[in-house]
Parts: sequence; structure tokens; C-alpha cells
Amino acid sequence: MNIAVEPVEETLDPGNWADIEALSHRMVDDAIAYLRDLRDRPVWQEMPEEVKTFFTTPLPRSPMALGDVYRQVSEKVMPYPMGNIHPRFWSWYMGAGNFAGAMGEFLAAIQGSNLGGGNHAAALMDQQVVDWCKELLGFPSSASGTLTSGGSMANFIGLNVARNVKAGIDVRELGVAAIKKPLRFYASDQMHSCHRKAVEALGLGNQSLRRIATDADFRIDVSALRRAIAEDRAQGLAPACIIATAGTVNTGAIDDLPALADLAEEEGLWFHIDGCIGALIALAPKNAHRVAGLERADSLAFDPHKWLHTPFEAGCVLIRDAEAHRRTFTVTPEFLEGRPRGLASGHWLHDYGLQTSRAFRALKIWMAFKEHGVNKFARLIDQNIAQAKYLSDLIRREPCLELAAPTSINIVCFRYRPGDLDAAALKALNIEIMLRLQEQGIAAISDTTIRGTHALRVAINNHRTRRRDLDLLVAETLRLGAEIRPADQIQRRVARL
Repeated sequence: MNIAVEPVEETLDPGNWADIEALSHRMVDDAIAYLRDLRDRPVWQEMPEEVKTFFTTPLPRSPMALGDVYRQVSEKVMPYPMGNIHPRFWSWYMGAGNFAGAMGEFLAAIQGSNLGGGNHAAALMDQQVVDWCKELLGFPSSASGTLTSGGSMANFIGLNVARNVKAGIDVRELGVAAIKKPLRFYASDQMHSCHRKAVEALGLGNQSLRRIATDADFRIDVSALRRAIAEDRAQGLAPACIIATAGTVNTGAIDDLPALADLAEEEGLWFHIDGCIGALIALAPKNAHRVAGLERADSLAFDPHKWLHTPFEAGCVLIRDAEAHRRTFTVTPEFLEGRPRGLASGHWLHDYGLQTSRAFRALKIWMAFKEHGVNKFARLIDQNIAQAKYLSDLIRREPCLELAAPTSINIVCFRYRPGDLDAAALKALNIEIMLRLQEQGIAAISDTTIRGTHALRVAINNHRTRRRDLDLLVAETLRLGAEIRPADQIQRRVARL
């Protein structure tokens, strides 16, 4: 008589749930302390060599107790963040996260839903959050939208729909080579680099994206744009899309959105707005007027992981013509056909973007909205803009500091200028100030070049920032500038550039 032997079957679930529960409570306690004591830690710090070496260790083949795994994370990862949640992180335009959003990320991972679509609660929440975004930014309820990984993908989706609508052929079936006249997209010379990546990925090539000069306030020159469109038509090209910028990455400049909307309508062009920096100013009671015209866009990209402080990553794109949006991406393979009942009876969210498998991004946005209310986020936007004005005023009062560009919203560009250095030495001095601010854990700022002028850049997009932090930045910049000024140090720095 043969006796069947049950095979040994494994799982990734723990053998002892009580131990996992205790460890999980410890992780949450540590996470709360991490945020509570954030201000007491350096904004950023260089990793010791032994920490860098740790990340070159071989692939683990055998198990390790989860408690030991967490210890390694606590020792090797948590002390060395990028720093963007710290109140004195202003290097690049990033949100600072929030606790409810972090818990939403955790719960979304626990539930484990795939947001490709279907009949389940996470998919309905995804649609609800997109509907809330339409309401916030003045889009009609008939519009469509989708949550994305971030602004680059949100802009790509918007420009993809624009290309397909304006191609004059079925570009999905025939390809870009069948387009009769080369398409032209227009944006300011201050546009984000993601637009170049988008037109390249869309098969149009970098030459299809025409850069238009900007005025003294770094806003697109509408007259120059009008002339460029006329020139391209005369040369047999096909003007297709105007890309407006609601908040440039260098200075925060906001294009004249109503004028560009009028021009797009007059010329029969798609009107896309890159609002990843400034679109959410529409929420802010004191500053919403700055982005009047957002609601006229054919497509609008923005980032909840910036001024809504959603934990990374979370972008969004809204498309006025929902059917054009769906036509651009929908594919229905036999294994994803809808059914009148059951799991497949829900809305297929993958019809509105490139991803079939999609993260459950909506929960972390939804929970933060529910906890704080949208009006709180609106006031925080006004707060950051007021802080940028405060910093600009501090800089104007200091003889050794100067603004390098007008402060439009919440990005301040300035430099330390003692007055007796040439351009190369001045750049070297300012870079050294920036690096020492970072290395000493005081503040994280970045630098940029604006029309040939090197500048330090402070992007205040942080709900934890206080005016005393900006006072400290100015004081430490002056201290470091005076400390670094000896000519031999500056010349050594110039030689390394």
C-alpha cells in the first residue's frame, strides 16, 4: 500500500505572528520618533565608507531574522536620507511627506491591490481622488485623469494624447512616420527637461520641440510664440501643441496662461500646462490669482508629492477630452475583457496610461485629505510663498547678498557677492558655500545657471520650514562666505571646476 506524502509547502508569512506584531510596534514607535526629532538631526550627511561598502555585499541566499534585517535598515539607511522631509531642505522642488500619507502607503502595501482596474474598493478610491483633483483645479466632471509616478509621466501622457489628436492620422496604427507634416510643440526656454524626453519618446524628435524666448520675468514671450507658429506654418510644418509652464523649475515663473489659452484656441492647437510646480497654487486663497487660466487647459500635469506632501511617488494628469485620453491608450486583451458582474465588472484604469500594473497611490492622498482637509494644504501653500518673500527681503537687506532673479512664488535665487571677485571666482565661492551648508548638515540648497549667471537656489516647498530656518540660512551663508573668501582657497576651487 502506497501512502501519499504531503509535499512541504512554503510561504512568506511569519511562523510567529506575535513576534512580528511586537517588531511592527517597535518600527512604528521608531518612525514616530524619527519624524518628531527630525529638526535635531542634520539635513544631510555623507555616508562613511563602511556604510557605502555595506551596499556592495552579495545577494543573500539564506534567511535572516526580520529583527536583524530591521537593525541593518536602522543603522545603514535611516541615518542617511536625501533629507527632503527636513525643515531646512530646499535643494529641489520636493514635498516633505506627512504621517497619514506614510500610513496610507503602508496600508496600501498590506492590502496589496493592483490598480490596473477592476471591481474593488481601491479602484473606486483611485477614481474618487482623480475626481477630487478635477474639482480642485477647475476641470469639468466629464474630464478624465489618472494618477502617475510623478510629473514626468503625467506630462508624457498629456503630450501623448496631444500628439495623437493632432497627428491627422491614426498614429497608433500607422506610426509617426505616416504623419504628413512634421508636428511642432512649443514651450519656453525655461521648460522642464521632461518635455524633451517626452517628444523624443513619442518619436517626434528633439527638433519638434521649439524653445521660445522668455521675458525679463522668465515668462514665455507670447508675441515671439505667435511669430514662431506663423513661421512654422509657412515652412510646411504642423503646429500642434503649446506647453505652458505654471511655475518654472529655475525661478518659479508662471506663464501668462489666459493669453496662451487664447492663442491656442485661435491657432487650433492643443493647450497643455505643466503645473508640477505651481498648479496647486489654485487652492491657495491669497495666491490663486497667479494661476488663473489653468481650467482652460486641454491637459494639465501636476504633482501631489510636491505641495500636497504625498509620500513619493504620486503625480496626476487631467485630460479635458476623456474619450481622446482613452483612445490614446486603451487595449483590451482577451484576458482583461470586462464582465457584467464580478471582479472584471469594474472600470479598467490601465486604459488611461502605459501601466497595466499600477500602485495603489490614491490611499495616501485620500487619508491626508481626510485628516487635514484641503483648506490646510491651501494655507500651507500661501505660507511657503510668504516665506519666500521673507527670505527675499532678508537677502535685499544684506550688502553681500543679491537676488539673481525675481522671486515669483516660492523659489528664491541669490548669490553671495562680496564685490571684488570675477565671475569664475564668484561661482566657485558660491558652490563652496552650498557644499559646506550641505556637508555641515545646516541646510540643503541647490544651484543653477540663469541666463549665464550662476546662482544658489532655495525652493521652499516644505510644511516644516519656519522663518527662523531662513534666518539661519542667511546667517550661515554670510559666515561661510566670509570664512571661504581668502584668495588661495577660491583659486583652488576654481581650478577644480
